[in-house]
Amino acid sequence: MFTWVGGRPSVDFTATLGKRQQAPFERIPEPADLGRWFREAGLVQEEPGVPGRAYRQAVELREAMYRLFTGTTDSADLEVVNRWSSRPLAGPRLTSELRAESAAVDVLGLLSGLARDAVDLLTGPLGDRIRTCAADDCSLLYVDASRAGRRRWCSMNTCGARAKMATYRAVD
Repeated sequence: MFTWVGGRPSVDFTATLGKRQQAPFERIPEPADLGRWFREAGLVQEEPGVPGRAYRQAVELREAMYRLFTGTTDSADLEVVNRWSSRPLAGPRLTSELRAESAAVDVLGLLSGLARDAVDLLTGPLGDRIRTCAADDCSLLYVDASRAGRRRWCSMNTCGARAKMATYRAVD
């Protein structure tokens, strides 16, 4: 159900709305689905409970990041991402046995982490390498980390393979 071709958690998060240019569909239609996404993304061990308000905020953050990744620099989108990326994150805690334990993970902290990943990506060396898949029926984003910077498909196993097969069949 979820796709993991983006190369970064923040880019993969934008894929929770599929087929954006064709017939958009929501991959996280309910708050519990967002909790499942966090677990399947490897950001938490157990699915966190997601309150309705946090779910709505997550969708707002996802759409702001998508627009920024695709080159739309809107002050409202910058505000959303900056508000989330500047939230303080809980750090590790020291136990009475002098051992470190992880702080409890909450949904708001996870969203903050996604926003920080987006800021890091957009301001880093791969910031100009965020691409949209070239397949006509795909609108997934991915980070082109290839040496030449000419990757065209979100995944060679799906969109790239279909394009190669279509080219092969057209030659016959």
